[in-house]
This record gives sequence, structure tokens and C-alpha cells, in this order.
Amino acid sequence: MRSFLVSPLASAIGAACAAAVALPLLLPGSAVARPTEAGARAGGTQSLALQPLDFETRSGGDPGDGSPEPVEPLGTRGLPATDTDPFSLLGVVWDDPSDELNGTVQVRARDAGTGDWSDWLDLEPGADHAPDPGTAEAGADRVRGGTAPRWVGASDGVHVRVEPREDAPDAELPEGLSVELIDPGVGEADGELAGEVAPGGGAAAGDHEGPRPPIVIRSKWGADESLRESGFVYTDSVKTAFVHHTAGGNNYACSEAPSLLRGIYRYHVESQGWRDVGYNFFVDKCGTIYEGRAGGVALPVQGAHTYGFNHNSMGVAVLGTYSSTDPGRDVRDALSLLTAWKLGLHDRDPAASANRTSGGGKYPAGTTVKLNNISGHRDGYATECPGDALYDDLPVIRDTAHRLQGR
Repeated sequence: MRSFLVSPLASAIGAACAAAVALPLLLPGSAVARPTEAGARAGGTQSLALQPLDFETRSGGDPGDGSPEPVEPLGTRGLPATDTDPFSLLGVVWDDPSDELNGTVQVRARDAGTGDWSDWLDLEPGADHAPDPGTAEAGADRVRGGTAPRWVGASDGVHVRVEPREDAPDAELPEGLSVELIDPGVGEADGELAGEVAPGGGAAAGDHEGPRPPIVIRSKWGADESLRESGFVYTDSVKTAFVHHTAGGNNYACSEAPSLLRGIYRYHVESQGWRDVGYNFFVDKCGTIYEGRAGGVALPVQGAHTYGFNHNSMGVAVLGTYSSTDPGRDVRDALSLLTAWKLGLHDRDPAASANRTSGGGKYPAGTTVKLNNISGHRDGYATECPGDALYDDLPVIRDTAHRLQGR
């Protein structure tokens, strides 16, 4: 975590469980404030329709570099290397959220400072992060399918190709493909990353509430509350904490995390049509915890993070890709603190498991599934999320959170 203090909770935890006194867990202190010089600036979204890039249409190389223009496979859609307005995060969306994109989605972005083009970057397609089927949020006319968004930093050009898989049952790509270019704008508090605990009450249902961690509230990371729907949707309890990674790459500085959150928020709401950002919480690679979907961090707010299991659960996404990258101790500590506290509010043991009923997806609707109270996204949906490296850390996180509850 950004700056560390020896845990002031050691004595409280020790009173509940002597084993926790020896737990090597540190809490985040306040980061050095670095106010933005430019002041607040609203962000925006550019939506560019993808066009056929097949054997008759060449996709284009870097403008002016004299490189040969590759011929794309039949059925490919995309966008030649194109000048754009500034953006920092991007994703690809399509009209019908029930359609699967059976193919590969790749993008390149041009660095706004150097003019250099990135390598081809993969975007993760799929409906695994989405509202549950049958809910009002999933049934809204504006909801669209989409890839996971990816952070590329300050950019002013984009190049896109979406190729169908030849071995797919339906080799046609979804209708209405477009690339969404998100400018997260500038927040008033960018660079001021002290952990400010979000408001909202909530008494523990049992005797094992974990210590409440510092949480950066939405206003501190610059959430524009006019983007989301008014009002909130709640479930009955929090039985399962699903751990995710955003799969958007690790090439961000922790000081950029608020901008990244604003980008994901705008992409989920404006590009995919959700009522709010999908995850209940975020954790950056330095271990800072952020409030996600609005409605009160201590309350059982229904998110859109684990298709089929959003009811009576919470979703926390670690910013980055952790297929092979070690998340590190700061991330593990943050996830342990957050899940110990949130599950403790509902008298749930982080080291235990419970039967859950699927709303659809990996398991047919109505199927009873036994899930760990701290599960990875892949446990509830057919996906690689949260990546092998982060998934392999879940046993340690469960044990740490269990002891933080004084069990």
C-alpha cells in the first residue's frame, strides 16, 4: 500500500483472536497530496463504428511509415490507423448483449506525447462481467455487449481489428461493433490519494466483524454522479465476495488509478448502458481500496460483476491483469481487510463456503452451486478471471480474512 503504518488494530484483533496478533498485516496511511495543476475537466466518449476489413479492404499500417498494409481474413471488421481526439481507455462494444463475440479483438493506440504506436493489445471479449439475466438493469434497451476495457494512457490515435474464429459455430461477428474511446477527464482531487472512509452505516449481524479498512470514496476519485441512474438496488445479504481483475493491463501508475476508475465507470455506463459501474469495490496495485458502485459501502448493493451470481454477493476488482503477474502483498492485504469486514457485516466466515443458486451463465438458472465465501470470478462463470496468479492467492486471502474476524 502507498505508505504504511504499523496496524493500530493489532490490539483489537488480538483481543478477539490471539493468532491475529502475529498476523503480518499493514494498513494504508495517507499518501502525499499532489493536487492537479490543471483543475477539474470533464471527460467524454468517442464512439467509432467498425468497418469491414476483409480481403478487399486493407487495414492500414502506421500512417506515413511506408510499411506494407496487411490483408485481413475474410469477415474481419475494424478501423484503419485513425487520428482521434484524446483518450486514455478503450473497449469494443456491440448491439446485443446476449451475442457472443467468437473471435479475437486487438487494438493499437498512438501515444499522444511521442507519436509512437503500441504493439497490438488483446481485449477480453465476453459477457462474464454483466448484470444478471432477468433483472431490470440487464433488460434496459440501452444495454450492449462489450469487451473488458483497457487502459492505454494518453493517446490520440487508434487502430482496431476484430477477427472471427474460423472454428466457431457461428463465424459471424455481432452487429453494431464500435470502438469506444474514453477520456476520463481530470478530477479535482487527482493525486490526493489519502484513504477516506466512505459514509454509510451497517451493524454486524454476528460477533465476527472484521476491522473496517480505509476506502477512497467516489467523490475523491472524481465520479460524475450525473452519469449513473438515480436510486440504488439492494440485495438481502452478502454471502459471497467475488474477486476479479480488470484485465486491462498493468501499465498504469497508482497515481493514475482515479483516472482509470473514471474511465471504467464511463465505459460501463455510457458505452455498455449499465446503471452504474459494475464492481462494488476496486483495489489498485498499490493496495488502495476504492468505493465502486454507489449505494453505501456497508450495504448490500447489487452490482454487475459476476453474471448469474450478482444477487447476495459483492464484487471487488483489482486493477490490472494477473494471469502471470504476482499481485503482491499490498493487494493481498487489501483484499483480506475488505472481505473480512464486508463478510463480517453479514456473519459470513471468509474461510467457509455456502450453497448459492445460479441466475444463469456457467450454471443453468436455478442450479445450486457450492461456492467459497471468497471466490474467484471463474468459480461462478466460465472465464479466466481473476487470472491464475491472483486466483492462486485466494487461499491465503481467505485465511487472513478469517483471522482478521477473530475466528
